[in-house]
Amino acid sequence: MLLSSRKARDGFVLGCCAALMLLAAPTLRAQVTGLPDFTGLYEKQGPTVVSIDVRQKLRGHPMMGMSEDDPFYEFFRRFGMPPPQQRRGEPEGPTGTGSGFIISADGYIVTNAHVIDKADDVKVKLTDKSEYTAKVIGSDRRTDVALLKIDVDRPLPTVTIGDPEKLKVGEWVVAIGKPFGLENTMTAGIVSAKGRDLQENLAPFIQTDTAINPGNSGGPLFNLNGEVVGINSLIYSRSGGFMGLSFAIPIDVAMNVVNQIKTTGKVTRGRIGVVIQEVSKDVAEAFGLKSATGALVNSVEKDGPADKAGIKPGDIILRADGREVENSSKLPRIITVLRPGNKTELTLWRDGATRNITVIIAESEEDSGTVASRSSSREGTKSNALGLVLSDLTAAQKKQLEIKEGVLVEDIRGRIRGNLQPGDVITAVIQRGGMIEAKSASQLNGVLGKLDKKAPVTLQVLRNGNYFFVTIRAVEG
Repeated sequence: MLLSSRKARDGFVLGCCAALMLLAAPTLRAQVTGLPDFTGLYEKQGPTVVSIDVRQKLRGHPMMGMSEDDPFYEFFRRFGMPPPQQRRGEPEGPTGTGSGFIISADGYIVTNAHVIDKADDVKVKLTDKSEYTAKVIGSDRRTDVALLKIDVDRPLPTVTIGDPEKLKVGEWVVAIGKPFGLENTMTAGIVSAKGRDLQENLAPFIQTDTAINPGNSGGPLFNLNGEVVGINSLIYSRSGGFMGLSFAIPIDVAMNVVNQIKTTGKVTRGRIGVVIQEVSKDVAEAFGLKSATGALVNSVEKDGPADKAGIKPGDIILRADGREVENSSKLPRIITVLRPGNKTELTLWRDGATRNITVIIAESEEDSGTVASRSSSREGTKSNALGLVLSDLTAAQKKQLEIKEGVLVEDIRGRIRGNLQPGDVITAVIQRGGMIEAKSASQLNGVLGKLDKKAPVTLQVLRNGNYFFVTIRAVEG
Protein backbone atom coordinates (compact mmCIF):
# COMPACT_ATOMS: atom_id res chain seq x y z
CA MET A 1 0.00 0.00 0.00
CA LEU A 2 1.29 3.48 -0.91
CA LEU A 3 1.48 6.12 1.82
CA SER A 4 0.62 9.50 0.37
CA SER A 5 0.74 11.75 3.44
CA ARG A 6 3.97 12.97 5.13
CA LYS A 7 2.46 12.26 8.54
CA ALA A 8 1.81 8.69 7.55
CA ARG A 9 5.34 8.30 6.24
CA ASP A 10 6.81 9.69 9.48
CA GLY A 11 4.63 7.34 11.49
CA PHE A 12 5.81 4.40 9.40
CA VAL A 13 9.51 5.32 9.94
CA LEU A 14 9.00 5.72 13.69
CA GLY A 15 7.18 2.45 13.84
CA CYS A 16 10.01 0.65 12.04
CA CYS A 17 12.59 2.18 14.39
CA ALA A 18 10.57 1.12 17.40
CA ALA A 19 10.27 -2.39 16.04
CA LEU A 20 13.99 -2.57 15.41
CA MET A 21 14.69 -1.37 18.97
CA LEU A 22 12.41 -4.05 20.37
CA LEU A 23 14.13 -6.70 18.27
CA ALA A 24 17.56 -5.48 19.42
CA ALA A 25 16.65 -5.20 23.10
CA PRO A 26 17.13 -8.88 24.00
CA THR A 27 20.57 -8.84 22.35
CA LEU A 28 21.63 -5.75 24.31
CA ARG A 29 20.37 -7.30 27.55
CA ALA A 30 22.33 -10.45 26.78
CA GLN A 31 25.51 -8.40 26.33
CA VAL A 32 24.99 -6.65 29.66
CA THR A 33 24.38 -9.85 31.55
CA GLY A 34 27.45 -11.37 29.87
CA LEU A 35 29.95 -8.93 31.43
CA PRO A 36 32.81 -10.69 33.24
CA ASP A 37 32.89 -11.22 36.99
CA PHE A 38 36.35 -10.43 38.41
CA THR A 39 35.70 -11.45 42.02
CA GLY A 40 37.17 -14.93 41.72
CA LEU A 41 40.28 -13.63 39.97
CA TYR A 42 40.85 -11.03 42.68
CA GLU A 43 40.42 -13.52 45.51
CA LYS A 44 42.88 -15.96 43.96
CA GLN A 45 45.48 -13.61 42.49
CA GLY A 46 45.33 -10.72 44.97
CA PRO A 47 47.73 -12.43 47.46
CA THR A 48 50.36 -12.82 44.70
CA VAL A 49 50.68 -9.02 44.33
CA VAL A 50 52.98 -7.05 46.62
CA SER A 51 53.50 -3.40 47.51
CA ILE A 52 56.99 -1.93 47.19
CA ASP A 53 58.41 1.09 49.02
CA VAL A 54 61.89 2.39 48.29
CA ARG A 55 64.13 4.76 50.21
CA GLN A 56 67.24 6.69 49.31
CA LYS A 57 69.79 7.82 51.86
CA LEU A 58 70.48 11.53 52.09
CA ARG A 59 73.95 12.24 50.76
CA GLY A 60 76.27 15.21 51.01
CA HIS A 61 74.62 16.76 54.12
CA PRO A 62 77.11 18.10 56.74
CA MET A 63 74.83 17.00 59.61
CA MET A 64 74.38 13.44 58.33
CA GLY A 65 74.97 11.07 61.26
CA MET A 66 75.71 13.99 63.64
CA SER A 67 74.44 13.78 67.20
CA GLU A 68 72.40 16.64 68.67
CA ASP A 69 75.03 16.81 71.43
CA ASP A 70 77.72 17.64 68.91
CA PRO A 71 78.65 21.37 69.21
CA PHE A 72 78.63 21.75 65.41
CA TYR A 73 75.00 20.52 65.30
CA GLU A 74 73.77 23.76 66.87
CA PHE A 75 76.19 25.75 64.70
CA PHE A 76 74.76 24.39 61.47
CA ARG A 77 71.18 24.73 62.72
CA ARG A 78 71.61 28.39 63.69
CA PHE A 79 73.04 29.30 60.31
CA GLY A 80 70.13 27.99 58.30
CA MET A 81 71.16 24.37 57.75
CA PRO A 82 68.14 22.28 58.83
CA PRO A 83 68.61 18.67 59.97
CA PRO A 84 68.40 16.11 57.12
CA GLN A 85 64.83 15.05 57.84
CA GLN A 86 63.66 18.67 57.55
CA ARG A 87 65.17 19.37 54.13
CA ARG A 88 62.55 20.08 51.54
CA GLY A 89 62.29 17.36 48.90
CA GLU A 90 64.28 14.86 50.97
CA PRO A 91 61.81 13.45 53.55
CA GLU A 92 62.53 10.57 55.86
CA GLY A 93 60.63 7.46 54.88
CA PRO A 94 59.64 6.18 51.42
CA THR A 95 60.87 8.20 48.46
CA GLY A 96 59.14 5.97 45.92
CA THR A 97 56.43 3.39 45.67
CA GLY A 98 55.35 0.71 43.25
CA SER A 99 53.99 -2.79 42.85
CA GLY A 100 55.29 -6.24 42.07
CA PHE A 101 54.26 -9.89 41.94
CA ILE A 102 55.58 -13.16 43.29
CA ILE A 103 56.90 -15.63 40.71
CA SER A 104 58.25 -18.34 43.03
CA ALA A 105 57.22 -19.71 46.43
CA ASP A 106 60.69 -19.01 47.88
CA GLY A 107 60.32 -15.24 47.47
CA TYR A 108 61.40 -14.09 44.02
CA ILE A 109 59.47 -10.98 42.96
CA VAL A 110 59.28 -9.15 39.61
CA THR A 111 58.79 -5.40 39.28
CA ASN A 112 59.91 -2.49 37.06
CA ALA A 113 63.54 -1.42 37.01
CA HIS A 114 62.50 2.21 37.38
CA VAL A 115 60.65 1.41 40.61
CA ILE A 116 63.84 0.37 42.43
CA ASP A 117 66.31 2.54 40.50
CA LYS A 118 68.94 4.10 42.82
CA ALA A 119 67.18 2.69 45.91
CA ASP A 120 69.24 2.08 49.03
CA ASP A 121 66.45 0.26 50.84
CA VAL A 122 63.59 -1.74 49.30
CA LYS A 123 60.67 -2.86 51.46
CA VAL A 124 58.07 -5.37 50.29
CA LYS A 125 54.66 -5.74 51.93
CA LEU A 126 52.41 -8.75 51.34
CA THR A 127 48.62 -8.74 51.53
CA ASP A 128 48.78 -10.30 55.02
CA LYS A 129 50.59 -7.09 56.16
CA SER A 130 53.92 -8.86 56.68
CA GLU A 131 56.92 -6.76 55.59
CA TYR A 132 60.34 -7.79 54.31
CA THR A 133 63.54 -6.11 53.23
CA ALA A 134 64.17 -7.13 49.64
CA LYS A 135 67.48 -7.71 47.90
CA VAL A 136 67.82 -6.44 44.33
CA ILE A 137 69.09 -9.45 42.39
CA GLY A 138 69.40 -7.46 39.19
CA SER A 139 67.68 -5.05 36.84
CA ASP A 140 67.64 -4.27 33.15
CA ARG A 141 66.98 -0.74 31.96
CA ARG A 142 66.36 -1.63 28.32
CA THR A 143 63.27 -3.69 29.19
CA ASP A 144 62.49 -1.95 32.52
CA VAL A 145 62.47 -5.26 34.40
CA ALA A 146 63.91 -5.95 37.87
CA LEU A 147 64.14 -9.07 40.02
CA LEU A 148 63.90 -8.92 43.83
CA LYS A 149 64.27 -11.60 46.50
CA ILE A 150 62.84 -11.74 50.02
CA ASP A 151 63.78 -14.37 52.61
CA VAL A 152 60.68 -16.19 53.83
CA ASP A 153 60.09 -19.20 56.11
CA ARG A 154 56.92 -20.33 54.36
CA PRO A 155 55.84 -20.93 50.77
CA LEU A 156 54.25 -17.90 49.14
CA PRO A 157 51.38 -17.83 46.62
CA THR A 158 52.65 -17.36 43.07
CA VAL A 159 51.26 -16.09 39.79
CA THR A 160 50.69 -18.21 36.71
CA ILE A 161 52.62 -17.01 33.66
CA GLY A 162 50.49 -16.59 30.53
CA ASP A 163 51.20 -16.22 26.82
CA PRO A 164 50.90 -12.62 25.56
CA GLU A 165 51.09 -13.86 21.96
CA LYS A 166 47.58 -15.26 22.42
CA LEU A 167 46.18 -11.93 23.62
CA LYS A 168 43.69 -10.34 21.25
CA VAL A 169 42.76 -6.70 20.88
CA GLY A 170 39.43 -6.20 22.64
CA GLU A 171 40.10 -8.91 25.24
CA TRP A 172 39.43 -8.10 28.89
CA VAL A 173 42.45 -7.60 31.15
CA VAL A 174 42.83 -6.73 34.84
CA ALA A 175 45.51 -4.88 36.81
CA ILE A 176 46.20 -5.18 40.53
CA GLY A 177 48.60 -2.79 42.23
CA LYS A 178 49.16 0.15 44.55
CA PRO A 179 48.04 3.33 42.75
CA PHE A 180 48.68 6.44 44.85
CA GLY A 181 49.59 4.18 47.77
CA LEU A 182 46.22 2.36 47.82
CA GLU A 183 47.28 -1.28 48.22
CA ASN A 184 45.68 -4.13 46.28
CA THR A 185 43.55 -1.97 44.02
CA MET A 186 41.99 -3.76 41.06
CA THR A 187 41.12 -2.05 37.77
CA ALA A 188 39.81 -3.58 34.55
CA GLY A 189 39.83 -2.72 30.85
CA ILE A 190 40.50 -4.15 27.43
CA VAL A 191 43.55 -4.64 25.24
CA SER A 192 43.62 -1.57 23.02
CA ALA A 193 46.59 -2.55 20.81
CA LYS A 194 49.68 -4.74 20.74
CA GLY A 195 53.30 -4.26 19.73
CA ARG A 196 53.54 -0.57 20.55
CA ASP A 197 57.02 0.91 20.04
CA LEU A 198 57.76 3.39 22.83
CA GLN A 199 60.88 5.22 24.01
CA GLU A 200 64.13 3.20 24.08
CA ASN A 201 62.45 0.15 25.51
CA LEU A 202 63.00 -3.11 23.65
CA ALA A 203 59.59 -4.44 24.67
CA PRO A 204 56.67 -4.45 22.19
CA PHE A 205 54.21 -2.88 24.65
CA ILE A 206 50.67 -4.07 25.23
CA GLN A 207 48.38 -1.03 25.19
CA THR A 208 45.27 -1.14 27.37
CA ASP A 209 42.63 1.23 28.69
CA THR A 210 42.93 -0.30 32.15
CA ALA A 211 43.21 2.48 34.75
CA ILE A 212 46.91 2.67 35.67
CA ASN A 213 48.25 5.42 37.94
CA PRO A 214 51.50 6.19 39.81
CA GLY A 215 52.16 3.24 42.12
CA ASN A 216 50.82 0.66 39.66
CA SER A 217 54.26 0.41 38.05
CA GLY A 218 55.67 -3.10 38.28
CA GLY A 219 52.33 -4.71 39.02
CA PRO A 220 50.81 -7.57 37.00
CA LEU A 221 48.38 -7.40 34.10
CA PHE A 222 46.11 -10.49 34.16
CA ASN A 223 43.92 -12.05 31.50
CA LEU A 224 40.56 -13.52 32.52
CA ASN A 225 42.20 -16.92 33.11
CA GLY A 226 44.14 -15.33 35.96
CA GLU A 227 47.44 -15.55 34.06
CA VAL A 228 49.98 -12.73 34.05
CA VAL A 229 50.40 -11.46 30.50
CA GLY A 230 52.27 -8.23 31.22
CA ILE A 231 53.91 -5.86 33.69
CA ASN A 232 52.23 -2.46 33.97
CA SER A 233 54.96 0.04 33.22
CA LEU A 234 53.90 3.28 31.51
CA ILE A 235 50.98 5.63 31.09
CA TYR A 236 50.39 8.48 28.69
CA SER A 237 49.24 11.47 30.69
CA ARG A 238 49.26 15.24 30.57
CA SER A 239 48.06 15.51 34.17
CA GLY A 240 50.10 12.77 35.84
CA GLY A 241 47.04 10.55 36.20
CA PHE A 242 45.19 8.03 34.06
CA MET A 243 43.98 9.23 30.66
CA GLY A 244 43.00 5.95 28.99
CA LEU A 245 46.40 4.97 27.58
CA SER A 246 48.33 2.41 29.63
CA PHE A 247 51.23 0.22 28.54
CA ALA A 248 52.48 -3.13 29.81
CA ILE A 249 55.65 -5.11 29.09
CA PRO A 250 54.77 -8.55 27.66
CA ILE A 251 55.51 -11.18 30.27
CA ASP A 252 57.52 -13.38 27.89
CA VAL A 253 59.97 -10.51 27.35
CA ALA A 254 60.18 -9.94 31.11
CA MET A 255 60.68 -13.61 31.99
CA ASN A 256 63.49 -13.94 29.47
CA VAL A 257 65.30 -11.16 31.33
CA VAL A 258 64.41 -12.61 34.75
CA ASN A 259 65.72 -16.07 33.87
CA GLN A 260 69.01 -14.61 32.63
CA ILE A 261 69.42 -12.58 35.81
CA LYS A 262 68.76 -15.64 37.99
CA THR A 263 71.11 -17.96 36.14
CA THR A 264 74.01 -15.72 35.07
CA GLY A 265 73.59 -12.45 36.95
CA LYS A 266 73.47 -10.46 33.73
CA VAL A 267 71.44 -9.99 30.57
CA THR A 268 73.10 -11.01 27.31
CA ARG A 269 71.71 -9.67 24.05
CA GLY A 270 72.44 -10.60 20.48
CA ARG A 271 73.55 -8.29 17.70
CA ILE A 272 74.39 -8.59 14.01
CA GLY A 273 76.17 -5.28 13.43
CA VAL A 274 73.89 -3.23 11.18
CA VAL A 275 72.45 0.28 11.28
CA ILE A 276 68.88 0.30 9.98
CA GLN A 277 66.09 2.71 9.15
CA GLU A 278 62.36 2.55 8.46
CA VAL A 279 61.06 1.56 5.03
CA SER A 280 58.71 4.30 3.85
CA LYS A 281 56.27 3.98 0.96
CA ASP A 282 58.65 5.93 -1.25
CA VAL A 283 61.55 3.66 -0.30
CA ALA A 284 59.45 0.55 -0.91
CA GLU A 285 58.45 1.83 -4.34
CA ALA A 286 62.05 2.69 -5.22
CA PHE A 287 63.23 -0.80 -4.23
CA GLY A 288 60.34 -2.53 -5.96
CA LEU A 289 58.65 -3.80 -2.79
CA LYS A 290 54.87 -4.22 -2.84
CA SER A 291 54.45 -2.94 0.73
CA ALA A 292 56.42 -0.70 3.13
CA THR A 293 57.70 -3.43 5.45
CA GLY A 294 61.09 -4.58 6.68
CA ALA A 295 64.22 -2.81 7.89
CA LEU A 296 66.50 -1.00 5.41
CA VAL A 297 70.21 -1.54 6.12
CA ASN A 298 71.98 1.83 6.20
CA SER A 299 75.46 0.60 7.05
CA VAL A 300 77.21 -2.62 8.04
CA GLU A 301 79.83 -2.89 10.76
CA LYS A 302 83.15 -3.93 9.25
CA ASP A 303 84.02 -7.55 10.11
CA GLY A 304 80.79 -7.81 12.11
CA PRO A 305 78.35 -10.75 11.87
CA ALA A 306 76.29 -9.18 9.08
CA ASP A 307 79.41 -8.23 7.10
CA LYS A 308 80.77 -11.76 7.35
CA ALA A 309 77.41 -13.15 6.22
CA GLY A 310 77.39 -10.95 3.12
CA ILE A 311 74.75 -8.37 4.10
CA LYS A 312 75.20 -5.05 2.30
CA PRO A 313 73.94 -1.48 2.69
CA GLY A 314 70.70 -1.21 0.71
CA ASP A 315 69.46 -4.66 1.69
CA ILE A 316 66.01 -4.78 3.24
CA ILE A 317 65.57 -7.40 5.98
CA LEU A 318 62.07 -8.87 5.66
CA ARG A 319 62.27 -11.84 8.04
CA ALA A 320 64.54 -12.78 10.93
CA ASP A 321 64.62 -16.06 12.83
CA GLY A 322 61.38 -17.09 11.14
CA ARG A 323 59.48 -13.94 12.18
CA GLU A 324 58.16 -11.14 10.02
CA VAL A 325 59.91 -7.78 10.31
CA GLU A 326 56.90 -5.50 9.90
CA ASN A 327 58.93 -2.38 10.66
CA SER A 328 62.49 -1.41 11.57
CA SER A 329 61.83 -1.43 15.33
CA LYS A 330 60.83 -5.10 15.17
CA LEU A 331 64.27 -6.29 14.03
CA PRO A 332 66.23 -5.33 17.20
CA ARG A 333 63.57 -7.02 19.33
CA ILE A 334 63.99 -10.25 17.40
CA ILE A 335 67.79 -10.20 17.33
CA THR A 336 68.46 -9.07 20.92
CA VAL A 337 66.72 -12.09 22.48
CA LEU A 338 68.79 -14.56 20.45
CA ARG A 339 71.70 -16.26 22.18
CA PRO A 340 75.16 -15.11 21.04
CA GLY A 341 76.93 -17.85 19.07
CA ASN A 342 73.72 -19.25 17.61
CA LYS A 343 72.89 -19.10 13.92
CA THR A 344 69.77 -17.48 12.53
CA GLU A 345 68.37 -17.06 9.04
CA LEU A 346 67.50 -13.68 7.56
CA THR A 347 65.35 -13.12 4.48
CA LEU A 348 66.59 -10.14 2.47
CA TRP A 349 65.22 -8.11 -0.41
CA ARG A 350 68.04 -7.31 -2.86
CA ASP A 351 67.98 -6.44 -6.56
CA GLY A 352 64.24 -7.04 -6.82
CA ALA A 353 64.27 -10.55 -5.31
CA THR A 354 64.40 -12.30 -1.95
CA ARG A 355 67.34 -14.33 -0.73
CA ASN A 356 68.14 -16.13 2.53
CA ILE A 357 71.35 -15.54 4.48
CA THR A 358 72.57 -17.26 7.65
CA VAL A 359 74.12 -15.02 10.32
CA ILE A 360 75.99 -15.99 13.49
CA ILE A 361 74.72 -13.86 16.38
CA ALA A 362 77.32 -11.88 18.34
CA GLU A 363 77.03 -10.49 21.86
CA SER A 364 76.01 -6.88 22.26
CA GLU A 365 78.87 -4.99 23.88
CA GLU A 366 76.51 -2.39 25.29
CA ASP A 367 74.90 -4.91 27.64
CA SER A 368 78.00 -6.80 28.77
CA GLY A 369 78.61 -6.91 32.52
CA THR A 370 76.40 -7.29 35.55
CA VAL A 371 72.89 -5.95 35.46
CA ALA A 372 72.81 -5.30 39.19
CA SER A 373 74.78 -2.13 38.55
CA ARG A 374 72.32 0.74 38.29
CA SER A 375 74.68 3.22 36.66
CA SER A 376 74.02 4.20 33.08
CA SER A 377 76.10 5.88 30.40
CA ARG A 378 73.01 7.58 29.03
CA GLU A 379 71.73 10.94 30.15
CA GLY A 380 68.20 9.52 29.79
CA THR A 381 65.33 10.90 27.78
CA LYS A 382 65.44 14.39 29.32
CA SER A 383 66.20 17.17 26.86
CA ASN A 384 68.84 19.82 27.50
CA ALA A 385 68.67 23.61 27.33
CA LEU A 386 68.32 23.56 23.54
CA GLY A 387 65.76 20.75 23.52
CA LEU A 388 68.28 18.11 22.39
CA VAL A 389 68.12 14.58 23.81
CA LEU A 390 71.71 13.30 23.88
CA SER A 391 73.30 9.95 24.74
CA ASP A 392 76.78 8.48 24.96
CA LEU A 393 78.09 6.33 22.14
CA THR A 394 78.83 2.71 22.92
CA ALA A 395 82.25 1.22 22.31
CA ALA A 396 80.87 -0.63 19.29
CA GLN A 397 79.42 2.57 17.81
CA LYS A 398 82.72 4.43 18.25
CA LYS A 399 84.56 1.58 16.59
CA GLN A 400 82.14 1.56 13.68
CA LEU A 401 82.35 5.34 13.23
CA GLU A 402 86.13 5.24 13.73
CA ILE A 403 86.10 8.03 16.31
CA LYS A 404 87.36 8.32 19.87
CA GLU A 405 84.79 10.80 21.20
CA GLY A 406 81.32 11.98 20.25
CA VAL A 407 77.75 12.31 21.49
CA LEU A 408 74.66 10.98 19.71
CA VAL A 409 71.63 13.20 19.02
CA GLU A 410 68.73 10.89 19.86
CA ASP A 411 65.88 13.39 19.54
CA ILE A 412 65.17 17.10 19.05
CA ARG A 413 62.29 18.22 21.26
CA GLY A 414 62.94 21.96 21.26
CA ARG A 415 62.26 24.32 18.38
CA ILE A 416 65.59 25.05 16.70
CA ARG A 417 66.67 26.45 13.35
CA GLY A 418 69.54 24.70 11.60
CA ASN A 419 70.56 21.50 9.84
CA LEU A 420 70.77 19.16 12.85
CA GLN A 421 69.01 15.80 12.80
CA PRO A 422 68.41 12.84 15.15
CA GLY A 423 71.17 10.34 14.45
CA ASP A 424 73.86 13.01 14.02
CA VAL A 425 76.99 12.68 16.16
CA ILE A 426 78.21 15.93 17.74
CA THR A 427 82.00 15.87 18.02
CA ALA A 428 82.64 19.44 19.22
CA VAL A 429 81.16 22.81 20.15
CA ILE A 430 82.79 25.85 18.51
CA GLN A 431 83.28 28.93 20.70
CA ARG A 432 85.35 32.10 20.37
CA GLY A 433 87.91 30.57 22.68
CA GLY A 434 88.31 27.56 20.42
CA MET A 435 86.86 24.07 20.00
CA ILE A 436 85.46 22.07 22.92
CA GLU A 437 85.38 18.33 22.25
CA ALA A 438 82.14 16.48 23.00
CA LYS A 439 83.30 13.69 25.31
CA SER A 440 80.03 12.65 26.96
CA ALA A 441 76.34 13.53 27.02
CA SER A 442 76.54 14.99 30.54
CA GLN A 443 79.62 17.08 29.68
CA LEU A 444 78.05 18.40 26.46
CA ASN A 445 74.77 19.20 28.20
CA GLY A 446 76.78 21.20 30.74
CA VAL A 447 78.60 23.14 28.02
CA LEU A 448 75.40 23.94 26.12
CA GLY A 449 73.61 24.89 29.32
CA LYS A 450 76.10 27.68 30.00
CA LEU A 451 75.62 29.31 26.60
CA ASP A 452 73.22 32.15 25.83
CA LYS A 453 70.00 30.47 24.68
CA LYS A 454 69.25 33.35 22.31
CA ALA A 455 72.64 33.18 20.59
CA PRO A 456 73.49 30.80 17.73
CA VAL A 457 75.59 27.72 18.54
CA THR A 458 78.01 26.16 16.06
CA LEU A 459 78.63 22.42 16.30
CA GLN A 460 80.95 20.04 14.51
CA VAL A 461 78.81 17.12 13.35
CA LEU A 462 79.49 13.69 11.87
CA ARG A 463 76.81 12.37 9.52
CA ASN A 464 77.10 9.46 7.09
CA GLY A 465 80.87 9.43 7.45
CA ASN A 466 81.24 13.14 6.68
CA TYR A 467 82.24 15.95 9.06
CA PHE A 468 80.70 19.39 8.71
CA PHE A 469 79.71 22.39 10.81
CA VAL A 470 76.15 23.20 11.78
CA THR A 471 74.91 26.45 13.30
CA ILE A 472 71.70 26.15 15.26
CA ARG A 473 69.57 28.70 17.06
CA ALA A 474 66.69 28.19 19.49
CA VAL A 475 63.35 29.48 18.18
CA GLU A 476 61.20 31.25 20.74
CA GLY A 477 57.47 30.67 21.04
